[in-house]
Amino acid sequence: MTLRGAPHVALVGLSGSGKSTLAPLLAARLGGHLVIDLDRVVERHLGRSVAEVFETDGEAAFRDAESMALADALGGPPAVIATGGGIVLSATNRSLLSVSATVVWLRAHPSELQQRLEGTTEARPLLQGDPAFALARLGEERAALYAQVADVTVDVDGTSPPDLADEVAQALR
Repeated sequence: MTLRGAPHVALVGLSGSGKSTLAPLLAARLGGHLVIDLDRVVERHLGRSVAEVFETDGEAAFRDAESMALADALGGPPAVIATGGGIVLSATNRSLLSVSATVVWLRAHPSELQQRLEGTTEARPLLQGDPAFALARLGEERAALYAQVADVTVDVDGTSPPDLADEVAQALR
């Protein structure tokens, strides 16, 4: 059971906030939920990495594929959905999320996000150059959009993934 009776839980937040890590942990605690990582769905569908899609087709093509993946996920069985950080940029996506999911905003300070991302090898197109500056800028641009769709906001700084999963699961009950 989740807030508002929505069958899905969607995790939103900036890159590095822990959406992909938290999704399977939270699904296990909720029971009966699939785990869907929208970036991985888009990659499978397009046959290329997110970075390659950005490079060859542009951000708009990625966002279109991401929106289709979100609509498909929300039309399927109950799932914990790890969204991409920019899922909230589309008004259509925000509307879908608000109607069909309980949305959890994983909020983190940009310096924490940068620290988390330093050890990863995944290319993140929107963080090229100066990741700290990019994360701060994206945080400022998207905070109001995350807040608009969020049913639950959880500050993730300094919290381990298992503890975070427990906290979110408790908030959803």
